[in-house]
Amino acid sequence: MDFENSVFINCPFDDSYINDLLKPALFFLIKNGLYPRLSLEVSDSGQVRLEKITEIIKNCKYSIHDLSLVKSKKENEYARMNMPFELGIDYGLRNSSIPQFKDKQFLILEAIKYDYQKALSDINGFDIKVHSNNSEKMYDCLYSWASETLKIKKQDPPLKTFYDFTDFNTSLFEEKLLEFGKETLAKNYITKISIPEYMEEIRERL
Repeated sequence: MDFENSVFINCPFDDSYINDLLKPALFFLIKNGLYPRLSLEVSDSGQVRLEKITEIIKNCKYSIHDLSLVKSKKENEYARMNMPFELGIDYGLRNSSIPQFKDKQFLILEAIKYDYQKALSDINGFDIKVHSNNSEKMYDCLYSWASETLKIKKQDPPLKTFYDFTDFNTSLFEEKLLEFGKETLAKNYITKISIPEYMEEIRERL
């Protein structure tokens, strides 16, 4: 896989996050000729998870780190530490003396502006973008990052990409309904589809 076009995505894997934020991000990246990489892409029980994640990070010039769930939501619930930890790995590689990693660049996301400062004040001063747990605003964040950092020219406006994403999901459901012949089977496919399969469905249609 091409280091120059690969993007590591470090995010929660809750169903709501996957549907509202991760899938829109995958659509945006693939639409713009980039190759998303995630820990979900391989299920190898013989490989230590941290080793797998570190290897993916090493093979990606770009990364997206979402810190929106580093705060616990209720009493006695633990905060999520995986996302800031993986950001730390990426930051360490970027600032190492290894020539290949000196040009690594990343996007840091949060749901509520300045929330990260309460949990990870060391990154104060970074350009953090806010998606408010909203698909349309996620496209605003990605559009700005792609323009400012990735230098992608003549992108579709974020709202157009959001509409394209909605149309893609509608057409995917309709195709599966036609293929399987039952709405319950089509819905089951959409609900249970793995992330690698979902990315392949996007590639086939773009």
